[in-house]
Amino acid sequence: MTPDWRPLHAELEEWQARGLTLPLWWRDDDAVTPTPQLNVLTDLSNRLDLPVHLAVIPRDADQALSEYMAREPALIPVVHGWAHQNHAPKEEKKAEFRLHRSLDDITADAKAGLTRLRELFGETLRPMFVPPWNRIDSEVAAELPGMGYRVLSTATPRKAANAAPGLEQINTHLDPIDWRGTRGLAATDMLIAKTVQLLKDRREGSADNTEPFGVLTHHLVHDQDIWTFTEDLLRRLLDGPATVWTMPRD
Repeated sequence: MTPDWRPLHAELEEWQARGLTLPLWWRDDDAVTPTPQLNVLTDLSNRLDLPVHLAVIPRDADQALSEYMAREPALIPVVHGWAHQNHAPKEEKKAEFRLHRSLDDITADAKAGLTRLRELFGETLRPMFVPPWNRIDSEVAAELPGMGYRVLSTATPRKAANAAPGLEQINTHLDPIDWRGTRGLAATDMLIAKTVQLLKDRREGSADNTEPFGVLTHHLVHDQDIWTFTEDLLRRLLDGPATVWTMPRD
């Protein structure tokens, strides 16, 4: 079924009529090596002229990924935890950086992630920490600035500009995958309605429009429907009030 984009078009027209701009960014998770799916992501990024903050799993990332990304400046490496390993008990939601281990062990993994990716990517790495499953305890977040991280990225609209002193919070807001159901594209009417509500909240001042609006993708598991919807959504935002945000170099 063809998505009905009219509600989004109406909201974007409101933004343009009021002279508002929407800071927009793109995050994609779970990269470790070049794949055909990464080629698709790269091609889409280049067509849209919208860089992708590629959350790389440090433990498993290989030299081939470093060499690939060196040829693709639109792909911006950031740190995706350490091993994408769940440490939560079965009765809790999956997490790698919540307090299911000692704080020393957790911080050691976060430090190792930054060190490993600096070795692979050098100055192109942005000091952004993306905890797997978007979950992290505040006690862990408070340790990140001392390691050299400058941004924490999880999900949903941020409640404050900083997650901890010296650590900016810049989240993602829309993920097109139906993780709890088909693991394909979520219902498009729901995705469009959610986008409209998120933008309306910003326009009306009940959400922070200085936080870049983040679209989250997972290139390794996309089918064609997810790719198509993602491209259509991003094009509409870019043709409307969006301005591209990328994290500055450290």
